[in-house]
Amino acid sequence: MNTKGLMNTQFNGMTLAGTGKVRDIYALDPYLLIVATDRISAFDFIMPNPIPGKGEVLTRMSAFWFEKMKDIIPNHCVSTDPDEYPVGCASYRDVLRGRSMLVKKAKPLPVECVVRGYLSGSGWKDYSQGKPVSGITLPAGLKESSRLPQTLFTPSTKAPDGEHDLPISQEEMARIIGKDLTDRVIRASLAIYERAVGIAAAAGIIIADTKMEFGLLDGQLILIDELLTPDSSRFWPKDDYEEGRPQKSYDKQFLRDYLIAINWNQKPPAPELPAEVVEKTGEKYREALNRLVR
Repeated sequence: MNTKGLMNTQFNGMTLAGTGKVRDIYALDPYLLIVATDRISAFDFIMPNPIPGKGEVLTRMSAFWFEKMKDIIPNHCVSTDPDEYPVGCASYRDVLRGRSMLVKKAKPLPVECVVRGYLSGSGWKDYSQGKPVSGITLPAGLKESSRLPQTLFTPSTKAPDGEHDLPISQEEMARIIGKDLTDRVIRASLAIYERAVGIAAAAGIIIADTKMEFGLLDGQLILIDELLTPDSSRFWPKDDYEEGRPQKSYDKQFLRDYLIAINWNQKPPAPELPAEVVEKTGEKYREALNRLVR
């Protein structure tokens, strides 16, 4: 593990196809190479400090879940072993090992696919203000962190970097990508979530909600990006769960709580993080990995 953390990559002779909040993407026709850095974002801003080893946690966890779900739906992963990558990657194997994934190139669907089993985050915020959650009206009497009466599929727009995703209804999603494709995505998303809930429960973790991305490859629907990581999900310790309050978590909520506590105005520049916050955040990610991936 790079103890200083990897903020950016630069591979001479390789074409950078894009960068996200966490990942750098290189074009290796007919594939893409996705490299998970140690960048971390909160409130749609990338923090100036890396979380050492975070990219390796995300890659190992995604690979674990892709394997667990491949009978439900195919995914884009070709290999996570740099020794199997195209020859142009050979000089960078040490950097790539553990934090990269060679993937099939798919056309991403223009929606985020969120599955919720518990009332938290933006869902709780809307509910507490008397609003529907992505067009779904929930029964009265629920509390923060309550188990929902039924698992919800709550899609959102896929906003450009620096902008917030906006919740949409399933009907709006169908207008964007078509009803048949929407129905297929919903079925796959719910099946993945329910299976993951059972696996995580055996490891002492509650998956409160998670975000997935799908794409089309030669007309086939596949999973892309990452899957069920601490960046895309809320993981709560099962033995500390209690409805009616926020939960401890194995994700970036610790960082969000710190930024709220210092009254950061959520405008640039993002604040430097104390060493303690960097270390504690890393611990949360590693604990989730160690509990789940054996």
